[in-house]
Amino acid sequence: MAEPTTSAAAPNWRRRVLLTLLLAPALLWLLLLIVLPHVQLALLSLRERVAPHLFAPSAAQYRTFFTEPLYWEVFVRTAFLSVIATALTLIVAFPIAWVITKVARGRASSLLFVVCLIPFWVSETVRALGWLILLRQSGVLPALLVKLGLTGLPPELLYHDATILTGLVYTSLLFMVVPLVSSLESLDNSLIEAAYDLGASGPAILREIVIPHAAPGITAGCIVVFMLTLGNYLTPNLLGGKNSQWFTELIYTQFIVRFNWEQGAAFGFLLLGLSTALVAVGLRLSGQRFVDVMRRS
Repeated sequence: MAEPTTSAAAPNWRRRVLLTLLLAPALLWLLLLIVLPHVQLALLSLRERVAPHLFAPSAAQYRTFFTEPLYWEVFVRTAFLSVIATALTLIVAFPIAWVITKVARGRASSLLFVVCLIPFWVSETVRALGWLILLRQSGVLPALLVKLGLTGLPPELLYHDATILTGLVYTSLLFMVVPLVSSLESLDNSLIEAAYDLGASGPAILREIVIPHAAPGITAGCIVVFMLTLGNYLTPNLLGGKNSQWFTELIYTQFIVRFNWEQGAAFGFLLLGLSTALVAVGLRLSGQRFVDVMRRS
């Protein structure tokens, strides 16, 4: 009776070894590039600013954040604008995903998806500089407004919150479209047709059928876009100028300009805590679980 048990256990053992080997590169990548740097930053954030070889535990960096109004204001402003940018991205991306999956057919659907993908073939720097060329006072759009007689002088369209939001929505759009397309593709068109046959209105179908079915994609897209927006440095800095007041700029200043790695590490962990908390709140309000969202989207 022992031989069948031994022979059955052998394939399971080989399967576990094979699974371990397949996961080893990903686990090593997570350990070296995510876990260890975060552990080091955590130790830095809790260290008093003394000699590098000494470790004196201190929460002075976190006290500085809570006692300095400027840091608090920029922190709250970054979170608020990131939430608005995520909502605007969802509003723009949902109709695009709907047209790609339910309106366009065949090559037209693929072509529309490629059109959404084309801007991401170039770096974020080039895309942000494109907005600078378009919106600066001597740029294309202000000159067009003057030529149309809408303004007497070319207006300065850069360095406003609306400009920052426009750039953030533009740079994050694809990361919202992809999970929405993935969710909407599995929606059976016969459900929508049956709802229309039963007399349901368009808003009712959207509310009762489309949005519940696309909820995992909506949640996944919002999580990705929000985290990318919250941690974005280049777009707010270029489109908002020196007074963009984005929290990542404060982190950059502490690390690179002031060489205060302890304070920069503390700011980084505060930003990480903020993103984690707001994502958890979003999952709670939407009734979704993170694992299910990532699996279904």
